[in-house]
Amino acid sequence: MEAPLLGKGKLQTGSFSIVCLAAQALITVGFLAFEYDLSGSAGVDGSSLYNFYVGVALMMFVGFGYLMTFLQSYGLGAVGFTMFITCLGVEWAVLVEQIFNKDFTVNLASILNGNFAVAAVLISFGALIGKVSPTQVTLVVLIELVFYCANKVFFLNGMLGIADCGGTIIIHVFGAYFGLACAMALGAAKDETLNKSSYTSDLFSLVGTVFLWLYWPSFVAGAVADPTEQNTALINTVLALLASTVVTFLLTPIFSEGRLTTVPIQNATLAGGVSIGATANLPLGPGGAVLVGMIAGGISTYGFCYPLIESAVDTCGINNLHGMPGIFGGLVSAAVPVLIKGTSVSAPEQLIGLVGTLVVSSASGFATGKVLAAAGTAEEAYNDVTFWDCADDVKQE
Repeated sequence: MEAPLLGKGKLQTGSFSIVCLAAQALITVGFLAFEYDLSGSAGVDGSSLYNFYVGVALMMFVGFGYLMTFLQSYGLGAVGFTMFITCLGVEWAVLVEQIFNKDFTVNLASILNGNFAVAAVLISFGALIGKVSPTQVTLVVLIELVFYCANKVFFLNGMLGIADCGGTIIIHVFGAYFGLACAMALGAAKDETLNKSSYTSDLFSLVGTVFLWLYWPSFVAGAVADPTEQNTALINTVLALLASTVVTFLLTPIFSEGRLTTVPIQNATLAGGVSIGATANLPLGPGGAVLVGMIAGGISTYGFCYPLIESAVDTCGINNLHGMPGIFGGLVSAAVPVLIKGTSVSAPEQLIGLVGTLVVSSASGFATGKVLAAAGTAEEAYNDVTFWDCADDVKQE
């Protein structure tokens, strides 16, 4: 059981340190059995791959971190826990995915894949942010990545071999519905008073949006090996993001009594990048990429203005940015064989992969939520002083 809040935000963090130490020790022992894979170094532009890695890592640390600073009293938790999740998660994801693939080597590509895996956890964290303790955050990372890697390696890539270079189904759908099921099983916070934003927190959150927007093409195209397909993925992603951004700006006044609304612009502007991921490396044509982005932006904007799931469960609105646009992108990928001749995409496999991922993520997320509930948490939610040693101007007696 996590220790309760003690005066001036001090916390007994013994359980967190023990769980974290055990996880790091296990990871260290695991990596002792691994070796470097430098076999393809002569034929690979290492600097180019590293540039993709840097772009994706910036999305994790800065993009996701600052996007989640929208809560007025939870800036340290948003950026700090994002950093912790990313560092622990990349280590654990590389270890687990390589073991599942029976490949006991590490190279830049496997570390890049580790960052992709962490994106799923950070998406899930969006539904849990402010309501979970450091110990619970650690448990989410360790448990979710096992199910994520199993779903990717054995089901989506092993049994089906789906088309999804940018992780629309593999990452966004899985992360969104794992997080939502986990949050539902965990239950809402006892006090929702601080589940709100301020002018400053909204501004910081918008900075995160800009970083995510700029580096999203690296996220989608980073793992594409063929140079032509990689270039296609970059172009399609940029076009989809442009379209979803314009649609978000034009729809928010329509849905919000004639005024621009902060939350959709912080989030729905990115929906084109979510939906295009499964088909980004395919020859959709510029018009097709723009159309996907427009529809994704519309779906996401509508979801944020008229949410299906209340913020007490879905704190960051991940259903509206990652869930629904992810499902839409999965359906688009199933329509590709009908619309574009000569592709190797299988419509039945895309649909089976989408539905199967929804089932696996929801079931595993709900079970994880029950584990988190048993681990316990502090009383006060959405407040940095619960777990952080904050500056004097924000400390509470």
